[in-house]
Amino acid sequence: MLAYILRRLLLLVPTLFGIVTLNFFIIQVAPGGPVEQFISTMRGAGAGAMERVAGSQTGDIQGARPSSLGGGDVKYRGAQGLDPAVIKDIEKLYGFDKPLHVRYLKLLGDFLRFDLGRSFFRDKTVLELIAEKLPVSISLGLWATLIIYMVSIPLGVAKAVRHGSRFDIWTSAAVILGNAIPAFLFAILLVVLFAGGSYFKWFPLRGLTSPNFDELSLGARILDYFWHLALPVTSLVIGSFAALTLLTKNSFLEEIGKQYVVTARAKGLTERSVLYGHVFRNAMLIVVAGFPAAFIGMFFTGSLLIEVIFSLNGLGLMGYEALLQRDYPVIFGTLYIFTLLGMLTKLVTDLTYTLVDPRIDFEGRG
Repeated sequence: MLAYILRRLLLLVPTLFGIVTLNFFIIQVAPGGPVEQFISTMRGAGAGAMERVAGSQTGDIQGARPSSLGGGDVKYRGAQGLDPAVIKDIEKLYGFDKPLHVRYLKLLGDFLRFDLGRSFFRDKTVLELIAEKLPVSISLGLWATLIIYMVSIPLGVAKAVRHGSRFDIWTSAAVILGNAIPAFLFAILLVVLFAGGSYFKWFPLRGLTSPNFDELSLGARILDYFWHLALPVTSLVIGSFAALTLLTKNSFLEEIGKQYVVTARAKGLTERSVLYGHVFRNAMLIVVAGFPAAFIGMFFTGSLLIEVIFSLNGLGLMGYEALLQRDYPVIFGTLYIFTLLGMLTKLVTDLTYTLVDPRIDFEGRG
């Protein structure tokens, strides 16, 4: 097993940098880069304020002004009429004065040192921004995933045992209905009903904690934390537990029909011993296999609209804003972290296979 783990860790490096490389060159050809963003800011500030905008944003670009000759560098949209020297200074500010291959090699070298750079539009490093937003995303992703698994697995087992009964029929209807409602739409409904929208004001609508959080006792802090999480986590859970419930049910039904289950029952084992001593271990393999995708999807992408609706400033919202602003260090840095965590989670899943079923030997597959 140790050799298998080492092989997987060694494979992380080429895979990780292959993904970063692909996205680097795709992003480079996308229109509306940071230079265009800065030029747009200068244009929006007006000709009279252009020098102040450049000075406050860079500290290096002095005398930024429209060229009286109306020429300028037309390589960027909106650059017509600007002094070419100003355009070159803006390119130097964002590192675009260097050739593409030089920027790429610098990116790889920085990532090898785990230096993710500094945001173009926020006065913080990428690591500082990730550390600042991480508690929100961890809170949403972790609790939502745990609740989904705690509800879906027992429910799926119960549906498999009672297949075709009234319980199976009405729970299937509830599961399908919950799956049909988008998480953001259910979030809006919860806001209207319980967060002061039109009826009750039982839950807060903004932030992860109350303004006086630091003044509260330990027990009050825990209650305040879960009070703020109640609605956003519920929104994520409602639309996400259907697939896992049906997967668990179908997996159990498939295993229950196999010969070893018939043999176990013929030996006089109780139904509980058959289900949880024999069937559960085999049926859970496919459920365990889906955990990385469920967790990573919930952790990074599934909560974007939820973060917006409940004013939770997490990684999903930060990544979306960075993409709109073409904040390349934040885009590449978060992609690097997300990919690394996703691949490590997949490795943990493989190791979990051996805990669920010791008969699995990854060493033998090598």
